[in-house]
Amino acid sequence: MPRLTKSLIDRLKPADKDLFHFCSELRGFGLKVTPKGSKTFIVTYRVGRGRNAQKPREMIGRYGSPWTVDQARDEAKRILALAARGEDPREQRRKSARMPTIAELCDLYLDQGVSTKKPSTIATDVGRILRHIKPLLGHVRVDQLTRGIAQQFLNDVASGKTAKVEKTGKFGVARITGGKGTATRTLGLLGGIMSFAVDQGYIETNPVTGVKRFKDKAKERYLTENETRRLGKALTNAETDGMNRKGMQIIRLLMLTGCRRGEIEKLKWSEVDLDRGWLRLSDTKEGESLRPLSNAAAGILEQIERATSDHVFPAERGSGHYVGTPKIWRQVRAAADLADVRIHDLRHTVASFAVSSGSSLPMVAKMLGHKDSATTKRYAHLHDDPLKGFADQTARNIERLLGGGDD
Repeated sequence: MPRLTKSLIDRLKPADKDLFHFCSELRGFGLKVTPKGSKTFIVTYRVGRGRNAQKPREMIGRYGSPWTVDQARDEAKRILALAARGEDPREQRRKSARMPTIAELCDLYLDQGVSTKKPSTIATDVGRILRHIKPLLGHVRVDQLTRGIAQQFLNDVASGKTAKVEKTGKFGVARITGGKGTATRTLGLLGGIMSFAVDQGYIETNPVTGVKRFKDKAKERYLTENETRRLGKALTNAETDGMNRKGMQIIRLLMLTGCRRGEIEKLKWSEVDLDRGWLRLSDTKEGESLRPLSNAAAGILEQIERATSDHVFPAERGSGHYVGTPKIWRQVRAAADLADVRIHDLRHTVASFAVSSGSSLPMVAKMLGHKDSATTKRYAHLHDDPLKGFADQTARNIERLLGGGDD
C-alpha cells in the first residue's frame, strides 16, 4: 500500500466488508473503509514485549470531520511514540473520555473564566462562541485540538464558512459575514479559552499558540471637509423628509462628540451633565469614562424631551434603548454618496479634525476616551498638514527678511 494521501483516500471505494489500508511511510497508521463508505483513520501498535504482547487498534477519527490526513498522521505518530516509550495509549484514551469538548469548555470558561471582563466584552465573546467556535469546533475534545485544526478554523471563518443571517429578538437581524478580521479576533478568543484549559489542567500547552493569523489592520477612513458638508446636507434633507428623529440626533452627536455608537445609543440622562458640559459614561470599552460635551452637542441634548425612561434615546417598542441607527445611517450615507463610510468612521473623523487643527494626541485621547494615548498615534500623520503650513509660513517670513524686506 502506498503512502496515504488525500487524493488516494478520495479514490478508495467501499466493498462488501471492512477494508483496511495501511500507509507505507508510517508503520501502523492506516484507514478503515466500511461497506457504507465511511472512512476512519486508525493506528495499530504493540503493548509489551514478546509473543504475548498485545497489538491493539485505536481509532483516531473520521476522515474530513475534522481530521485531515496530515492531522491524523501526526496523531498516529504521537500514539506510536507513547507506545515506544512503554506507555499504554489506551490509558490516555480512557482519560480523554472524561475530557470535555470545546463546546463544554466554552460554557465552563463563560462561567468561571471571565470574572475580570466587562459585560460588553463578555457579550462579544458569547457571540463569537455561538456563531463561530461552537459550530466549527464544538464537537472536538479539548485534548484533540491541534495547531493544524486551529489554523483550519481560522481559514474557515475567514472564508465565510460560518456566515449566515439570524434573527435577534423580535425585530432585530444579525448578519454574520466572517472575514479575516473576524477570524483573527475569534482565534484570539479561542486562544484565551485554551489558556483557561491549561490553567484548569486539561492540557499542558496551548495549541493555538503559534498559529499564523491574518493581519488585523484597523480601517481608517476620515471624512473630508467636502464630504462632511455632503453628510450635513443629507441629514438636513432626511430630517425634512421625516426620517426617524432619534437616528438623526444620534448621528449628529456621534459627529460632535467622537463617541462610539453604543455609547450614544445607550446614553442615560443620569450620565449627562449639561451644567458642567460633561458626559459621565458608566460603561464603555475602557470602563467608566469622562468625555467633554461641546456646546453644539449640548444644544442637541437640550432639545430632547425627557421621557419616563432614563435612556436619552428610548426604544421605539418595549424597554431599553434605541437600536435603529445603522438602518438610518445606511439611508443617509447613500444620500450623501458615502458608500464606503462606516458609522464608526465618524469617530475617526472627529479625531482627524481635532489633530489636523493642531490638538495634541494626549488631548485627543482624552476627548475620545482612549485609555492609552498610544491608541491615538494612528492619527499622528494628520499633524503633517498644519505643521507643513506652519513651516512654510515661517520660511516665507525668514526669506523676506533675508531678502532685505521690511521689518
